[in-house]
Amino acid sequence: MTRDDAEELAVEQALALVGGRNQTRDRPDDQSRDRPDDQARDRVGERTGDQTGDQMPHDQNPGEPADPHPTPYATPSPPASSAPALPWDRARAVAARAGRGGPLAVVRLPLDRALGHVLAEPLAALTDLPSFDTSAMDGWAVAGPGPWTYEEGVSLLAGVGESPAAARLPDGTAVRIATGAPTPADTTAVIRSEHAHVDEARGLLSTRRPVVTGQDIRPRGQECRSGDQLVPAGTVVTPAVLGLAAAAGYDALPAVPRPRVDVLVLGDELLAAGLPHDGLIRDALGPMLGPWLRALGAEVSGPRRLGDDAEALREALTSSDADLIVTTGGTASGPVDHVHPVLTALGAELLVDGVTVRPGHPMLLARLAPDGPYLVGLPGNPLAAVSGLLTLAEPLLAGLAGRPAQDAYRALVHADVPGHPHDTRLVPVVHRAGRAGGRDHVAPLRYNGPAMLRGIAAADGLAVVPAGGVRSGTEVEILDLPWAPATPWTEGCFT
Repeated sequence: MTRDDAEELAVEQALALVGGRNQTRDRPDDQSRDRPDDQARDRVGERTGDQTGDQMPHDQNPGEPADPHPTPYATPSPPASSAPALPWDRARAVAARAGRGGPLAVVRLPLDRALGHVLAEPLAALTDLPSFDTSAMDGWAVAGPGPWTYEEGVSLLAGVGESPAAARLPDGTAVRIATGAPTPADTTAVIRSEHAHVDEARGLLSTRRPVVTGQDIRPRGQECRSGDQLVPAGTVVTPAVLGLAAAAGYDALPAVPRPRVDVLVLGDELLAAGLPHDGLIRDALGPMLGPWLRALGAEVSGPRRLGDDAEALREALTSSDADLIVTTGGTASGPVDHVHPVLTALGAELLVDGVTVRPGHPMLLARLAPDGPYLVGLPGNPLAAVSGLLTLAEPLLAGLAGRPAQDAYRALVHADVPGHPHDTRLVPVVHRAGRAGGRDHVAPLRYNGPAMLRGIAAADGLAVVPAGGVRSGTEVEILDLPWAPATPWTEGCFT
C-alpha cells in the first residue's frame, strides 16, 4: 500500500467513524467504548473547553527560569461525547477532503477583478511570447559582417508599424533600433549603442566588440509558444500572474469563486468596544477572524454577535447562503453551549466532533445539509480558536477555493517544548536565521495559553508538537501563517 493509499484509507475510516454520529449520540454502548479519562479531557470546560484542561507552563528559553507555579492539566468529568475525538492530522485530512468533495464552479473574471482568486483551469498561452523577433536593447540592427552602411534619420521604434525600408535588412547594412522594436528580416544581431562606433563622415558603423549571431535579439517564442501551459490550475492569481496573463493575450481569467463565509460570534459576556468591566470581556475573535479568513482566500461578511441564544443561532444557520459558517464559542457541553443541540435539531452531519489537539480540542466540523453549507465551530478562547481555524477551516477553504494542498515542511526547534500527555500541541513559533553556519530554526514563543493572543501576534507559524513534547534540535512540522510579522520583534518580550 502506498503512502497516498494509506492516507486515503485513514480518511475513509474517519468518515465512517463519524458518519452516523447523529443517530448514536446517546447510545450507552457507544459511550462505553471511549476511555473515561479521554472523554473528560476532550469535553472539559463549559463554553470553550480549554479554560482548565489546556493550561501549561510557558515554553522557556535556554537559561530562562521556569515558572514557579506551573498549572497542571486538569481532568474533570463533564458529559462525554458519544464518539472519540479525532487525531489532529486525521481531522485535517477529513476537512480537506470535505472541501474537495464537490465540483468547482468557474467564473470568468476581468483581469482587474481576478487578483487573489484561484485559476479554475490551466493558463495556456494565446500567442507566442514574444510574438515577433524583437530587439532587447537600444542600438543598431545589423546584417552580415561589418562595417555597415546606414541611412541617416531612419530608426525602428517599439509600437510603430514596420517601415517599407525596414521590411528586410540587406547584408552590410544597419539601422537604428529601440528596445522592443521588431527586428527586420535577415538581421544578424543587435549592437548595443555603447558598443557601436559611428563614422558620420563616411556613413559607416563599426563595433568595438566581436559580434555573435543573434546577440541581443529576443526571438519569437523565446518565452513560450502558443498553447504552452504557463501556470497550472489551482494557482493563486498574483500580480505577476496578472502580468503574465496580459502578456499572453488574456482579458479575463477562468477562476474559482471565493468561498463565502459568515462569522457568528456567540457569548453574552462579550463587548464590542471599550474596556472589560463587571465580568464582561472584549470580543477578540470578531475583529480577527474576518481578516484571517480573507487572507485564506474567502469572501467574509461582517461578524454577527448573537450572544447565548439558541433560537438566534438556529435562525442564523438556516438563513445563511454562505459556503461556510464559522461560529465562536459554544462547542463544549456547558449550560449555554448551544452549538451541538442546534446542529442535532437541524439534522446536521458531524464530520469532526472534537480533535486531540491543545489548544482547541472542542472544535467541530459539520455539514448542515447534503448541498448546504459547512460549519466550523471554534472554541471561544482566542488561541484555541486559531487552532481550530488552522486545523479545520484552512484545509476546508483550500478545497472549496480549488487551491492545491500545501506540502508540509519541517524545521528544527530551538529549545525544549513541553507536550501534552496524550494530545498534539500547536505552539506559536518564529523563524530564526542560523548563526555561524548553523541551520535555520524556529523558536517557541511565550504566552501560548488558550486564552492568549500575545504569542501568536508575534509568530509566523505554529509548530505541531506531538504528545510528550520534543527536545531542542528536534524537527517538527510547521504550519505557516498567511503573513509574516511586519516588525522585528524584540526577543525578550516574546521568546
